[in-house]
Amino acid sequence: MTTWEIVVGLETHVQLKTQSKMFSPAPTAFGAEPNRQAHPIDLALPGVLPSPNLRAIDCAIRFALAVGGEIARRSVFARKNYFYPDLPKGYQISQFELPVVAGGSLSFSLPDGSERTVQLTRAHLEEDAGKSIHEGLAGLAPQTSGIDLNRAGTPLLEIVTEPVMRSAQEAAAYARALHGLVTWMDICDGNLQEGSFRCDANVSVRPKGSQALGTRCEIKNINSFRFLERAIEYEAARQVELIESGGQVRQETRLFDPDRDETRSMRSKEDAHDYRYFPDPDLPTLVIDEKTIDQVRQSMPVLPEQARLRLIEQFRLSVQDAGLITSGRDALLYFEQTLAALSSLCSLSSDKAAKLVVNWMAADLSTFLNRSEGLGYAQAPVTPLRLASLLERLEDGTISSKIARDLFAQLWQDPEQTVDGLIESQGLRQVQDTGQIDGWVEEVIAANPKMVDEYKAGKDKALNAMVGQVMKKSQGKANPSAVTQTLKAKLEA
Repeated sequence: MTTWEIVVGLETHVQLKTQSKMFSPAPTAFGAEPNRQAHPIDLALPGVLPSPNLRAIDCAIRFALAVGGEIARRSVFARKNYFYPDLPKGYQISQFELPVVAGGSLSFSLPDGSERTVQLTRAHLEEDAGKSIHEGLAGLAPQTSGIDLNRAGTPLLEIVTEPVMRSAQEAAAYARALHGLVTWMDICDGNLQEGSFRCDANVSVRPKGSQALGTRCEIKNINSFRFLERAIEYEAARQVELIESGGQVRQETRLFDPDRDETRSMRSKEDAHDYRYFPDPDLPTLVIDEKTIDQVRQSMPVLPEQARLRLIEQFRLSVQDAGLITSGRDALLYFEQTLAALSSLCSLSSDKAAKLVVNWMAADLSTFLNRSEGLGYAQAPVTPLRLASLLERLEDGTISSKIARDLFAQLWQDPEQTVDGLIESQGLRQVQDTGQIDGWVEEVIAANPKMVDEYKAGKDKALNAMVGQVMKKSQGKANPSAVTQTLKAKLEA
């Protein structure tokens, strides 16, 4: 891949947070029994007329203001014609030539701390299709398919980028930033498992230095950031191998199989004009006036970028730390509540307290959230107050960092337990007794003459190794600072 460049553009379908569908009064709640939320409008029964959802239009305006996009004062709904079993009308109502939002950009940080800005092409309103079910249909013969039209008509905002991303990692970072923004703005619940946020990745490759775009393939309906990264990496490698072996990439739609870690062909894909877009005669031109835009602007929350800059200035946090805290409103609220609770429990400086909270959010809390499918900061069993209580006992020397991590795991598993209760019931208080620490230190020195010689030769790592040995002997209960001081004193004596 060293002589090839990946080119990626993303189309993201964001399910808008509305009570009813895009063009009908049917509810959008997830989990209803099949076909219980399909209105005659969604079913395209004769004589019905669609009516645009004003809340969905409000969401589109909010997004445009957040990304600096141009809001079309007049936009048009179009019929996108193609046959698919879960589209009862035989067409999808979408927008084509005149979308509601044009342009805009989204800035974010990559894992290495560098900053990146991705230019957006457009964002347009449309309705979702239904869902085909090909297995697990009780009481029906094998290989029977069913159609659930509950999702048909659900409002979507499709957000399209320019083909400006050059790696799978960058595309995944953009998707995470976009997910954080739409949930922050409260225009989407962001539930990936329920399909509220789905990405289509357009991937092509070209020789490094070339300005011409290669033939792209579209990978459909990816609802995991990890899968998105893996799918792009596989697809790029597949295209390079195909070209280098003398073949040609053909434009097509592909699906990603996470079990096999590969993409596979779904259908050939031609240009957009094959969809035969034309203005929907049942829907008038969508007109958005300045008064409506001003009303939405007045209700806008502080944006993630503004919050990030405030955190960097107020607490001297790094760009990466501030980026973690502002990855979503739940994350920021968790940080603020934990910091407030910790400040009321101990007298740490605001900078040190903020850094301590961020470190635990980035490490232990993130690890447990990633393991717990469906949980976010708001649902974390270790609440801000419980984490603050744990950090208080860590800072006042009651427990060591190792024991604190063990306790975090126990608190996660049992929401009824308290930090002090676990410390007392398990005898976890950190040993401050110098006599007991002296004994452990002398045992470690006697058992490790080679480490002693290395330390005397100027190798500081030997001291750290001996501190670790003492902590192991004490089962993590010795005060690490007291152990280090005692070791140094005895070794230098």
